[in-house]
Amino acid sequence: MAKASFVFTSFKNSFSVHIPNLESLCVEQIQEIESFVQKRKGIFDFSTYTFSVQKRMEYREFVKLINSLSLDVNCSNNPIVRKEKPRVGFGQYKGMQYSELPDSYLLWLQGNYSGQDKSIILQEIKLRKL
Repeated sequence: MAKASFVFTSFKNSFSVHIPNLESLCVEQIQEIESFVQKRKGIFDFSTYTFSVQKRMEYREFVKLINSLSLDVNCSNNPIVRKEKPRVGFGQYKGMQYSELPDSYLLWLQGNYSGQDKSIILQEIKLRKL
């Protein structure tokens, strides 16, 4: 049985995890990962092999959590270094940089926003591999 690979990326208000070898995992392993995400009210996107959770968490904390749950995975960290980007000019996240938005909100904006910052939103989604 293949061991899942988690590539962890931390953002200001959330974190996401890419699972590059998802297709090689068995159904039970995928269900176990999906259960982990659901318990934390996260979103699992099977089209990008990524899950995200709206909770601030550092890589070391994430590894401790995974180890405490006895999930059989290999973890690696994907630190993101970004230049200053435009800020959101509307809604509850007004004033925040697009790079600080939770993954779930970016994905929501992708389908529901048609303003002048749409290209910035799509760039951020592509950068995060969502």
